[in-house]
Amino acid sequence: MRLAHLSDLHLGKRVNEFSMLEDQRYILKQIEDILAEEAVQAVLIAGDVYDKPVPSGEAIRLFDEFLTALADRGMRVFVISGNHDSPERIAFGGRLMSSRQVYMAPVYDGHVCPVELADEHGRLSVYMLPFLKPAAVKKCWPDEAVETYEDAVRCAVEHMKEENFSPEARNILMAHQLVIGAARCDSEEISVGGLDQVSAGLFADFDYTALGHIHGPQNAGGERVRYCGSPLKYSFSEAGHVKSVTIVDMEEKGTVRVHTRPLRPLHDMREIRGSYGEVTAREFYQGTAVDDYLHITLTDEEDILDAMGKLRAIYPNIMRLDYDNCRTREGGQLPEGERKAKSPAELLEELYELQNNQPMSGEQRAFALGLMEEIWEGGR
Repeated sequence: MRLAHLSDLHLGKRVNEFSMLEDQRYILKQIEDILAEEAVQAVLIAGDVYDKPVPSGEAIRLFDEFLTALADRGMRVFVISGNHDSPERIAFGGRLMSSRQVYMAPVYDGHVCPVELADEHGRLSVYMLPFLKPAAVKKCWPDEAVETYEDAVRCAVEHMKEENFSPEARNILMAHQLVIGAARCDSEEISVGGLDQVSAGLFADFDYTALGHIHGPQNAGGERVRYCGSPLKYSFSEAGHVKSVTIVDMEEKGTVRVHTRPLRPLHDMREIRGSYGEVTAREFYQGTAVDDYLHITLTDEEDILDAMGKLRAIYPNIMRLDYDNCRTREGGQLPEGERKAKSPAELLEELYELQNNQPMSGEQRAFALGLMEEIWEGGR
């Protein structure tokens, strides 16, 4: 059976105050055409369908159009909620939509019943595990030792395997979690101290694990555990990415083949640099996609009066403008590519050491991380 693996659509997202809806509509139509060319039979959408728990009407209509187009082509569709989604809104209408072979993951209640498919190679089971927080799993299994994200996913997977897991079947898991070692981007939500990480070994018993959450396409502990990445670039940390659709061929038990199809955005996201004179010279920009989303770094020693307005006459979709010169460097402002983002935990440790002339102890660090995570959880 041929499957397509998608995730992190983030429908309705705004990047630097630019609405991405037009770009998202364009890329979803392109994905639809690729899936038809590839003769895909089922589509796995591994969370973060929307950018907000309460999405805009335009974002909802766009997803409705996409699901309808896939169903009209006879493709089965499987959708789970991610950390940006409301699990209740994603689950709404799931039983009704299943009559069109569109399967929406229900809110996690401690039980994950697979959707059973079959082809010439036999049985194929799809398990839809929405984004899990420890508190949600602890509520379902109060007697279990669930304190961390690792505990939560382990508990959920172990109960899945106890209830209805067949080792002989080809088993697919959909999940939306952060696997240890995965390369992250600025556009992804970061948990304090990396406490939301889980190990890839939790998914070892599945023939393929379709992951969402990380925007860069990559394997996580082997080809059978994979992030497909977002279909569009949502930050300049992704400027070097090649966005794609992951195509998965589930053949006989033990044989999984993966390939990708590149995506071409309506507007790419690029970074350019040079003096004002250089970037406004016709020979510099002629023949380039001047309507791309751009981060421009000017190297002039003096600020250019109304630089953003003037540059927009050539580059209408500038998202960011920075300077890299002696003044900004002396003031501690490094070029964007040289900045190292610090986590809240690192900033707190630096402040503590500055105030107390000694580093935090291991016990203090653990307490601070736990308190930060509790506050972060409460704000979600």
